[in-house]
Amino acid sequence: MLRMPSCLLKLTRVVLSHKPWALFFLIFVFVSFAYIKLYLGIWEDSENRVPTYGLSAEIGCAHYVPSPLNIAGEPSPSAGNVFFVETSEQTTPSYLFSCSVESAARTHPASRVVVLMKGLAKENSTLPKHWAFSLLRCFPNVEIRPLDLTELFSGTPLERWYLWPLRHWEPYFLAVLSDACRIVLMWKFGGIYLDTDFIVLKNLQNLTNALGIQDHDVLNGAFLSFKPKHRFMKLCMQDFVEDYNGWVWGHQGPELLTRVFKKWCSIQTIESMSCKGVSALAPEVVYPIPWQDWKKLFKAVSASELHKLLKNTYAVHIWNKLSHGTKLEIPSQALLAQLYSQFCPATYAKMKQD
Repeated sequence: MLRMPSCLLKLTRVVLSHKPWALFFLIFVFVSFAYIKLYLGIWEDSENRVPTYGLSAEIGCAHYVPSPLNIAGEPSPSAGNVFFVETSEQTTPSYLFSCSVESAARTHPASRVVVLMKGLAKENSTLPKHWAFSLLRCFPNVEIRPLDLTELFSGTPLERWYLWPLRHWEPYFLAVLSDACRIVLMWKFGGIYLDTDFIVLKNLQNLTNALGIQDHDVLNGAFLSFKPKHRFMKLCMQDFVEDYNGWVWGHQGPELLTRVFKKWCSIQTIESMSCKGVSALAPEVVYPIPWQDWKKLFKAVSASELHKLLKNTYAVHIWNKLSHGTKLEIPSQALLAQLYSQFCPATYAKMKQD
């Protein structure tokens, strides 16, 4: 005869002995958890939703990308890869996603720009019919591949963390999963990692073993650049597991990197600095627009203002989690529209057409 697990037996006794209060508590917990999952599901859906204009899946490369890149032969492995990661099941890239990859491909002609997407079937080598995939295929150094998470985490401290069966029920799981992927990619392969809401202005390869200061005393992992097997990334993986808390937003992301860097340098406050071979870059390098001022991206600026603003900038983070619902006029003098126009002209041409 099967026996009831002890935890369920205890719970049953509590419910039977305190029926009204126990029942109220269980209902409250269930409704709260369901609300969190529903809210996050709506948030993730709205963040990744793209306008539907009956977009053509086929792109004429000669029309949109007449002279994409000046590449002599294959991209050089010594140049290092540029990685983008999509941890949701989304296979309908947005304009910003396309711009991020295009701008990275244009500024890193000698590198492989590798886009890893969880929603792509491993057994199917054919990409879904979508204009962004068709456009990005015009760039010879862009590779779009399935994201095999089990294989990625294999042999790292995060392997057991990922295989825990209830992990995906955590409220911020997709964000935490993205945090996990980037530090493991940097540890295993090295190169550059970028979130899919960056517009790249300059080649990032000379920013080695570096990450950016988001604002006062906080580092952000939306941009990472490290050599493979770097000890700093190893410490990040260890901290990820040992100080894990998937129920606090940012605990596994910016807070983790900030914790590890402070220990690495034995400091209390982070400023633009280099310590034991790892650099904390000034905010203007990759976060010139603070997240608190994200609306500035949609305001008009002159060409001279744009040049002055981005003089020491290598890439611009668009803060898509905050800005994704804001309407952008195309064409316009808005800062973001000018960035699209200059640094991902093929995506910009498609935006104007649509």
